[in-house]
Amino acid sequence: MPKHIVSGLKYIAAVNLRKQGQTQREIAEALDMDRSTVSHYLNGRNLSWNSIEVAEMVTNFCPKDFLVLTHALLNDTERTRTIIQTCTDSKFKGAIRNSCIGCGLCVDTCLMKAIVLNDLKAHINCEWCCGCLICVEMCPTNSIEIKEVVD
Repeated sequence: MPKHIVSGLKYIAAVNLRKQGQTQREIAEALDMDRSTVSHYLNGRNLSWNSIEVAEMVTNFCPKDFLVLTHALLNDTERTRTIIQTCTDSKFKGAIRNSCIGCGLCVDTCLMKAIVLNDLKAHINCEWCCGCLICVEMCPTNSIEIKEVVD
């Protein structure tokens, strides 16, 4: 079953990437798939509709559950990031308060690798942040604030 969920997630991501104007080659590279599989996905072949339905349910999980499950299934940060970003419409903005002590717990626990330490202070790349709030939960000084950006 996990392979079917991954296939469904890759299908959804491939369709979304195609809508964004990416070529089959770019999609295959982004999702670590061969081009013929991408072609089949984009033409609605070689994938059960049940896999797609389950994957669509997964994409509707809260950001944390969607991220943790996808990361566990793929065990690949780049592919996880691609799927999360292409299957989610929400955008998030992160801010780090001056109370940050630079302990690095947020860096270590961010599955999207959206946080780095610079000059002993955490910095969030908001383009990669998926709003899972794992970093907020782990921060010992409550220095991280993540908010959804509403258009």
